[in-house]
Amino acid sequence: MATSDNVETYAKPFCDFLTNNPTVFHAVDDMAQGLKRDGFTKLSERDSWRIEAGGKYFVERNGSSLIAFVVGDDYKSGNGAAVLAGHVDALTAKLKPVSKVPNKAGYVELGVAPYAGGLGPTWWDRDLSIGGRVLVKEGNKIATKLVKLGWPIAKIPTLAPHFGAPANGPFNLETQVVPIIGLESSAKSQIETQGKVGSFAATQPPRLVRAITKELGVSDASSIVNWELELFDLQPATLAGLDKEFITAGRIDDKLCSWAALEALKQSARNGTSGSGIIKMVGLFDDEEIGSGLRQGARGNFLPIVMERAVGSLAGQHPASDLMGRTYANSFLVSSDVTHAVNPNFENVYLANHAPELNVGVVVSADSNGHMTTDGVSTAIFTRCAEKVNATLQVFQIRNDSRSGGTVGPMLSCATGMRAIDAGIPQLSMHSIRATTGTSDPGLGVQMFQGFLDGFESVDAEFRD
Repeated sequence: MATSDNVETYAKPFCDFLTNNPTVFHAVDDMAQGLKRDGFTKLSERDSWRIEAGGKYFVERNGSSLIAFVVGDDYKSGNGAAVLAGHVDALTAKLKPVSKVPNKAGYVELGVAPYAGGLGPTWWDRDLSIGGRVLVKEGNKIATKLVKLGWPIAKIPTLAPHFGAPANGPFNLETQVVPIIGLESSAKSQIETQGKVGSFAATQPPRLVRAITKELGVSDASSIVNWELELFDLQPATLAGLDKEFITAGRIDDKLCSWAALEALKQSARNGTSGSGIIKMVGLFDDEEIGSGLRQGARGNFLPIVMERAVGSLAGQHPASDLMGRTYANSFLVSSDVTHAVNPNFENVYLANHAPELNVGVVVSADSNGHMTTDGVSTAIFTRCAEKVNATLQVFQIRNDSRSGGTVGPMLSCATGMRAIDAGIPQLSMHSIRATTGTSDPGLGVQMFQGFLDGFESVDAEFRD
């Protein structure tokens, strides 16, 4: 278990996870493989489930969201669940359906569209590579393959300040923030269109298709049915600071809390399921950065349906409204998304006594207008869980003259009726292509999240009427 004495040991595994998994598809696949190594059984939404007390399970949706759960040996129908929920997606730039665009001024360009706040100012002049998933026809089957290129292929060049006003913006995302991926004068640029006429590959830049097929070992470009590719910053996650007290990396929001939550669940499961009468669950969703409105997002039915199917299987029947009502009422949700660490250069934008620091502990986020689920009761429950593992909690709330963000907590709590709190790990430079958190923060997240999973059942008993 993560403790105050070993939290820094989690920094390198977290950095490796970020570097090795640049897209949401890679991240979910890596998490799934880790769960399998820990003895979790993979479920399919298409099949019937047979869930047993003491079992460990996980299920994916769309290859971009995942729910894992562990059932206590002493579970009884109607008992609750301790749920950690976060999101795995991050700001990026996705290839358009037809990403081949006309060359301009001798450059080969790539047609991309911003996902959430991708293509913002921090994306300029970065070494960008490409990755995602590719659908390939193999005989009478369609196989899904993950791909990531290991060298920078794209650049969004800034205009030198010497040109005056045109270099200052604002900039048109469609015409002025277009990645260059090569020169048309290159000898290799003369290769013919890849794939047969009318094929998907024929609508993509030929040299990009060739790079992808080579990386995948696909001999016929026409066998590519479709793909979902995105740009990512190739610079690896690294430790920084005079004493290496920082982690600087891309995609910290929200792979940081997602990784810590899943590590907490795995470590809790390694300690065994005896003595536990609840379900311990982690739900990691896609599409949070664009409103969570798709089926793999938190507004979809993924979490409720997984809970209902698990509870129904354990009960040996289709769960009645009474059973699910009791289950949800006995459950508790921690919405675990990153939050804002205090920036020393802009202290004036933070509310006094509500400015979280790095390497201190998980942050409880509150909002008077309901953008966060936190209330007095949920804070008291979470604080008691923290006390049991000697974890330090911080608090964040925006100033009255600022605008609050939001995350998956309110939508999941509303859909299920679970009590809930918003609590996550702090970071600097949220929504930058490269952000910063503390070297101890991944471990502090694991410590607190496992403390919640293992401590909620006994803490909840203190609050029962």
